[in-house]
Amino acid sequence: MEGSVLARIAAIVFVAIAVTAALVEMGRDEEGQDARPAAPLMHETDPLRAEQRRCQELGEAAASDPDCLAVWAETRDRFLGRDRAREE
Repeated sequence: MEGSVLARIAAIVFVAIAVTAALVEMGRDEEGQDARPAAPLMHETDPLRAEQRRCQELGEAAASDPDCLAVWAETRDRFLGRDRAREE
């Protein structure tokens, strides 16, 4: 390889590293911590979460289980922000 080709490759690698470092630094606050707060962990005390786990363990059989169908409906309503008590 010629020297000019190696110099161009080195320049491209340097710019890529510099851009990556700048993006990482922009994501931090003044104390050097990650600027975005961590998502709160779901507690296993949530009965809906426990039922979701049970349905997950059932596998394909969960598709015909009425309890799992109800759990999925409740999960979908929570995600979409619907109030099931008001709709009934």
